[in-house]
Amino acid sequence: MKLLLLGPDGQVGWELRRALAPLGEVIAVGRDDGADFSRPEALAALVRRVRPGVIVNAAAYTAVDKAESEPALAHAINADAPGVLAREAASCGAWLLHYSSDYVFDGSGDLPRSEDAATGPLSVYGHSKLAGENQIRASGCRHLILRTSWVYAARGGNFARTMLRLAAERDRLTVVDDQVGAPTGAELLADIAAHLLRSVQARPELGGTYHACAAGETSWCAYARHVIEWARARGHALHVAADAVLPIPSSAYPTPARRPLNSRLDTRRLRESFGLQLPPWQAGVERMLAEALNLPLHLPATPTP
Repeated sequence: MKLLLLGPDGQVGWELRRALAPLGEVIAVGRDDGADFSRPEALAALVRRVRPGVIVNAAAYTAVDKAESEPALAHAINADAPGVLAREAASCGAWLLHYSSDYVFDGSGDLPRSEDAATGPLSVYGHSKLAGENQIRASGCRHLILRTSWVYAARGGNFARTMLRLAAERDRLTVVDDQVGAPTGAELLADIAAHLLRSVQARPELGGTYHACAAGETSWCAYARHVIEWARARGHALHVAADAVLPIPSSAYPTPARRPLNSRLDTRRLRESFGLQLPPWQAGVERMLAEALNLPLHLPATPTP
């Protein structure tokens, strides 16, 4: 089976190169190789040339704030391009796996959203991701849409590494505390994708939209505290005091794009449909930190006197 992987050099795409390899021949095509998502019409020719059995789209416009001033480009990449891929998938009978976002919701309340909950994006980015979902569904192609949240990876920059850098430079940090979600590793998302694609080959009725993120929840402030405390316990040199990571509301840190305060996603449908157990967010973050910073994952045992 041929699998066409788009966006292979991003956080999730890089992990997908590994996770998809046991399923068949992975043909990874980035922008420099001809997969220019700002020109969606060019993608049709690519799919027709490769004729894959599966298309995995890990490409996206993810500059949430910049999207407010580039709505046409965000829509082209996040909505029109997936729509083209979906229509080509329908034409050749391929499966399409596509990643979406918690930003399709308005972030109200404090309960996890199910896949059937009403959407209500607050930003251009959120609107573009929802439009992409809708184009995929309208195409009639066999598809898997995975909505996720707060994605990170050991490769490249991320929130945790930024917090550690600032904690090494400053006496005090202020971090937003009224946005709640689940930090989710690119490695986990890639492994889930491979498992789902393998499953739907035998049970195509399992296609559809699923919420996919790590278990548990946290705020950005609590996330920062966890990262700093974990690294300090393993001897990582930090300047900020343990009690000097202070919470602030989103209103104190204005951004061009509004963020949803409630990014909780209910993953029950995913877990029950595919027999998965999702790990707690802390486990993935700690593993990422150990890899990125070359620190031990576990503390050594205390010697018995």
